[in-house]
Amino acid sequence: MGAIQALRGTRDILPEEIATWQKVETLAREILGRAAYREIRTPIFELTALFERGIGEATDVVGKEMYSFLDRGERSLTLRPEGTAGVVRAYIENKLQAAGGVQRLWYTGPMFRYERPQAGRQRQFHQIGVEVLGTADPRADVEAIAIASDLLKTLGLQNLHLDLNSVGNTEDRQRYRDALVEYLTPYKDELDQDSQERLTRNPLRILDSKHQRTQEIAQEAPKIWQHLCPESQRHFDRVQALLSELGIPYQLNHRLVRGLDYYTHTAFEIISDDLGAQATVCGGGRYDNLVAQLGGQDTPAVGWAIGLERLIILLQQLHESPKSSLDFYVVSRGDAAEANALLLAQKLRHAGFSVELDFSGSAFGKQFKRADRSGAAACLILGSEEAANRTVQIKWLASQEQIQLSQAELLQKTDELRQQLENFKQ
Repeated sequence: MGAIQALRGTRDILPEEIATWQKVETLAREILGRAAYREIRTPIFELTALFERGIGEATDVVGKEMYSFLDRGERSLTLRPEGTAGVVRAYIENKLQAAGGVQRLWYTGPMFRYERPQAGRQRQFHQIGVEVLGTADPRADVEAIAIASDLLKTLGLQNLHLDLNSVGNTEDRQRYRDALVEYLTPYKDELDQDSQERLTRNPLRILDSKHQRTQEIAQEAPKIWQHLCPESQRHFDRVQALLSELGIPYQLNHRLVRGLDYYTHTAFEIISDDLGAQATVCGGGRYDNLVAQLGGQDTPAVGWAIGLERLIILLQQLHESPKSSLDFYVVSRGDAAEANALLLAQKLRHAGFSVELDFSGSAFGKQFKRADRSGAAACLILGSEEAANRTVQIKWLASQEQIQLSQAELLQKTDELRQQLENFKQ
């Protein structure tokens, strides 16, 4: 019987990659914390109805891509395909609006969609997202965009551009939908199969088609800005003015509508020129009707999500993996030395150092090779003589400098050791 493998569209994140993931997560936590965003954690599965009502039954996500199943109580449950609907459900259920003011929330975790796997797009994928609930102020739209931009730039990403559009309010969107259907209907037979199906179900998504002939037809389609009411236009003008004030460049993309039904007014994507076809790193927008749609009070809101798999690919292209954070690699040989090495390793860990203990019991030469590969700053060496005398040899792996001192002295020199380790890691 063959070995069981991971399912298609899922992948293991191995220890060699984890340092990059942790760097992103740590930096996101710092930047969002400075902007007064608070973390929220919602369940990985929810009632299917949440996504049908929130995302929209006519969307590809709900119609084709959700992982849904019946539980033992015959309830239809779904692995979350995105984060916003769950956060809004939690906002309503836990009466967060009762606190008054604006709720700035962020989340991270796995999402699930049954899509064709490719680079940067998996069936289990991960996102970091933010949701700002309780304000219709255009400054909230721009603050959210600015924070996403800050995060990506602080990570060192380049060749990014911001695409911006407005999908207006519900009435604007309906007027535009009608105009789009009227324009596209005569071309129905020339559209690709997916777009033909979307014509009556979700015509705005036809603008996202990658099919060449469909793109050619869409070029001459009505533009959504032609259908914005004065209030929607004022909101969009203010967003553009504020982005310019902050020095954040953008380009208008009148075909940008995003794939979920809940969007209103501002829609945006931050796109990398280094990723090929799947180029969107961050996407989001305003969703002023979603809270009421899911049973809450009328509550304007805006948010975004960053796909971590695509972000990690970009970081790996641009940078070497972060250096190991390991301080000491401990090698030992002989029963007394091995027992002493375990005790010393524990004492150093209690003092705040990161320590890996070699368990192999092999010849010192082989242990030294593993120490070199570990990325540690220094190798601690204990043989029978060191165990008997309670001494230790320290070998700084970058310079190959080696000294001997008592174990008691080693544990007393923690501040000096930290400074030496800091110098090594710079």
